[in-house]
Amino acid sequence: MSEDKPQPILAHLDELRKRIIRIGIALAITSTVGLIFANPLTNILEEPYRRAAPGNTFQALEAGEEFGVLMRVAFFGGVILASPVILYQIWAFISPALHKNERKWVVPLVTSFVLLFVGGVLFGYWLLPRALEVLLNIFPDVRNDLRIGPYYSFVLRLLLAFGVVFQFPVFLYATAAVGAVTSRQLASGRRWAVLVITIAAAAITPTGDPITLAAMAVPLYLLYEATIWVIKLTLRR
Repeated sequence: MSEDKPQPILAHLDELRKRIIRIGIALAITSTVGLIFANPLTNILEEPYRRAAPGNTFQALEAGEEFGVLMRVAFFGGVILASPVILYQIWAFISPALHKNERKWVVPLVTSFVLLFVGGVLFGYWLLPRALEVLLNIFPDVRNDLRIGPYYSFVLRLLLAFGVVFQFPVFLYATAAVGAVTSRQLASGRRWAVLVITIAAAAITPTGDPITLAAMAVPLYLLYEATIWVIKLTLRR
């Protein structure tokens, strides 16, 4: 698409279609890789359960339950592997609407997106055993032989939620880059930031206990503070 002249709606839709196709191809390839490595992936994802409930086992109550888990694990691995391509295609679609001085941020922003997404997933994985220990020990006399399908739904949603939430520093930085906010405004809004972060952490963390809530909220607030300093040092705003 032309970078200087406005484009008709059909041209935008055609460009969107191309980007979606490329994302689909990337996901198909990386999900196949995830399927090949499904066994080590499932071992990694089941380790928090083994640590939280030693001696307990999974059970499948439906004929297609295990196959469904296999497909979800493969797709999850595919999303992680394809995240650089997905984020770049999204950026490439919106970049023609930006000025030249704004397009120079494509590599730093996409890199930050990927690193923060992976970092959020890893942090969620680190927090997962703690959450399971709380959830699976509310009634000590209950044996926790979980259904494999709901367990994987819970774990994958949690990890993806952490990955998405950890993206917010990039959006703050992008907002400052286009002049919508300054580091001073973000610093003066710390009280609101603490409130929003606490609410977000409470919504994402599955247990609701203060320790898990703090383990989620504190890193998010530190990312908020780090973003203020990065904006101040690199954008001078």
